[in-house]
Amino acid sequence: MTDITVLKQNPAGQLMYEWRGRLLSHAGHEALVEALFNAESGHMVDIPLAKGDRFLETYFDDRWYNIFEVHDKEDDRLKGWYCNISAPAVITPGQIIFRDFALDLLVYPDGRQVVLDEEEFEALECSAEERQLALGGLAALQAHFKQRFAK
Repeated sequence: MTDITVLKQNPAGQLMYEWRGRLLSHAGHEALVEALFNAESGHMVDIPLAKGDRFLETYFDDRWYNIFEVHDKEDDRLKGWYCNISAPAVITPGQIIFRDFALDLLVYPDGRQVVLDEEEFEALECSAEERQLALGGLAALQAHFKQRFAK
């Protein structure tokens, strides 16, 4: 496992957030990173986040999304999945960069899905092509989780 820096950018490529994690695997088009939530507290809609919650973050260099699987810092129970609609990640040794397109999907442990930040997405300055690719990423992500919970 190696340390890695994750850079979250806006659609124009300006840095929004940066954090450190451990690269657990990188094979084919995806990389898996383990990172600890580093803010004091927060919420994914009605799911509380605490400093130290464990995130297993899957980045893809060929898909318009990433998936953060969130686990409780105390007992490691699954809190849910927080998914960013984003341009395909740029994965290089020691660094992952993704451009976030505001739109998010929250998936609860029981499979319920909630689309977040639709108004923010509509207000973004981006090309029509990027907007379509982002919406296609959301649809693919929703289908992925529907199939996962159909079993």
